[in-house]
Amino acid sequence: QVQLQESGPGLVKPSQTLSLTCTVSGGSITTNHYLWSWIRQPPGKGLEWMGAIGSSGTTYYSPSLKSRTSISRDTSKNQFTLQLTSVTPEETAVYYCARLRVGGPYEYDYWGQGIQVTVSS
Repeated sequence: QVQLQESGPGLVKPSQTLSLTCTVSGGSITTNHYLWSWIRQPPGKGLEWMGAIGSSGTTYYSPSLKSRTSISRDTSKNQFTLQLTSVTPEETAVYYCARLRVGGPYEYDYWGQGIQVTVSS
């Protein structure tokens, strides 16, 4: 059973950098055919895909966030990390990490429970 767990600060000040870590257990982030993704949901809005990192370390970003987003990984800890710079209060959201299975039907098969991040001074 694969489990994902987000961690990081719940409060970030405007213009600062948001950093979150997703710790994965029950499966390796280097296993082929998966993309390890970051997704967020602002209050009252839909899910927004932010970016992902593949088994080889290749990264993919939402065009609207690409200039401010960085996703990296630590394979020794089986973790991947999101950094989002210059955050604004409008980026208050629940942030999720999730595994996307690619090849065959594409689907998010495992999700973290989500972490509430509030951007406020």
